[in-house]
Amino acid sequence: MKTAVWHVDVISPDSEVIRKAAKIIKKCGLVAFPTETVYGLGADALNAEAVSALFEAKKRPLDNPPIVHVSKCITVERLAKSIPTKAHTLMEKFWPGPLTLIFKRSPIVPDVTVAGLNTIAIRMPRHNVALALIEESACPIAAPSANLAGRPSPTYASHVLADLDGRIDAVLDAGSTNVGVESTVLDMTSDPPEILRPGGTSYEALVEILGRVKLNPAAVADHALPVEKARSPGIKHKHYSPDAEVIVVEGELEAVVNKIIALAVFYGEEGKRVGVLCSDETIEGYAGIDVLKSLGSRKDSASLARNLFRLLREFDEEDVDVIIAEGVPSEGLGLAVMNRLRRAAGYRIIKV
Repeated sequence: MKTAVWHVDVISPDSEVIRKAAKIIKKCGLVAFPTETVYGLGADALNAEAVSALFEAKKRPLDNPPIVHVSKCITVERLAKSIPTKAHTLMEKFWPGPLTLIFKRSPIVPDVTVAGLNTIAIRMPRHNVALALIEESACPIAAPSANLAGRPSPTYASHVLADLDGRIDAVLDAGSTNVGVESTVLDMTSDPPEILRPGGTSYEALVEILGRVKLNPAAVADHALPVEKARSPGIKHKHYSPDAEVIVVEGELEAVVNKIIALAVFYGEEGKRVGVLCSDETIEGYAGIDVLKSLGSRKDSASLARNLFRLLREFDEEDVDVIIAEGVPSEGLGLAVMNRLRRAAGYRIIKV
């Protein structure tokens, strides 16, 4: 398969390009497209054959449910058995945006789209290209991140092509994504609503609206937890991992820096090429490291989130053997960053 790449404007996407991409979706094909979080790989969510092809292209485990993307709130009424009042409030406040809501599924949704679960995960992306594609396709679009399963999520079209070139029909290239980590997944079938995966909508913002919000243990885990059935992407299987080994060092900042320097020396003496993922506040303290990259300021969690997956992929491009990453504060989008870092490391965490 030859993967077509079509450049589109973020503000005003070319209607002819969108029509070509939508035609592929309507014919059971696969199109990668930008959202405000990461690039998604889209298929007709109501076509079992198309969604099965999506799983195959990504090499995604069949028990890992994708998120279904919509362009109108009214579509949720077709996909969900019922919509709680709290969900209506959240949709009015946060949609379009990086918040996925889980509902009881309706009978029209194929089993493969929800990985055989009795629930469905739905969101409305805050991106003109994504919304135009969904609207023109005239169907909800199932869209996990547009990467091979287990790899860091793509925030540029070039990341999509690095993983999926020749495996999918087309990519809509609208430059970099804005948020940089996936949406927050909130289970509306539990009381209080439960965050299964932290993401682009912060815990604090949800608490402000709902009052009570539960955090699933997997969302904040610092060690692997047994998960029988994944109600959300990003909590059961290997995710977000570059080729290099990742180690996360957490604790008081000065102690973290000293430990990372010691680890860099240790791995360097073993002949390994070392990368350090640090912050603006600490970068000057790592002189002599093979590859040094800053996520941004520790005071700006949005910046940390926006840069994370791009930098993990850049370390691979520079043939790093081991990446040693600083833990960051868990407020705001920092919670999502720490969730992704810990999972990228396979929970290889050192606390100091």
